[in-house]
Amino acid sequence: MTVRLRLQRMGRPKRPFYRVVAIDQRAKRDGKPIEILGQYYPISVGKKFNINIERLNYWLCAGAKASETVAVLIKKNQAS
Repeated sequence: MTVRLRLQRMGRPKRPFYRVVAIDQRAKRDGKPIEILGQYYPISVGKKFNINIERLNYWLCAGAKASETVAVLIKKNQAS
């Protein structure tokens, strides 16, 4: 089983927010995640991004790969 760190869409129409999840690579976008790592709010002022760094590092060390979008968000979060 290959694990991927990616976004899972939540919220109502035209007001999305996303969860950062560890999920099987073959699962659907809104499938059941293995673990919820954080949230991303693109609509709010400043585009809030909250993530549990300890669990993120655990999954990356365990061999999980981040999607392109999650990798960019992590990089921006570490810079600030």
